[in-house]
Amino acid sequence: MSGMIIRPATVSDVPAMHQFIRDLAEYEREPEAVVATAEDLARSLFGAQPALFAHVAEVDGQVVGMAVWFLTYSTWEGRHGIWLEDLYVDPDVRGQGIGGTLLRTLAAIAVERGYRRVEWSVLDWNEPAIRAYEAVGAVPMDGWHTRRLTGEALRRAATSARA
Repeated sequence: MSGMIIRPATVSDVPAMHQFIRDLAEYEREPEAVVATAEDLARSLFGAQPALFAHVAEVDGQVVGMAVWFLTYSTWEGRHGIWLEDLYVDPDVRGQGIGGTLLRTLAAIAVERGYRRVEWSVLDWNEPAIRAYEAVGAVPMDGWHTRRLTGEALRRAATSARA
């Protein structure tokens, strides 16, 4: 897309990014799940020791997409990787290659820094995203399933660790 810029996020991008996170949650049918505030996001991205990173896509001076990511580590590879937490493109500009460009930007960062992987989750019903990911060469991790501890189960597990 002509006129598109991919760049590291800045503090001034946080309001748009926070709205994208809310929009993504709506799209993924969990709008009530977003409890993070714009201040939480700013602190995580730009605090004293940030462990969260982001790039945004800008067209004609307007932020239209984002990739929010953090580092992982593979003991098998002996190297870091990137976990793509959120990839979002404004629906008004989807289909113009912005998401793929954001994803390829993360791939370039990984290669440049010697990281071995870029990984993420995608909902099984999100066919447009799956097609876009396949277009850049991503493959599913057959046999692997994401697990999560949260809420009361997380508290019980933490309590039993101290016992």
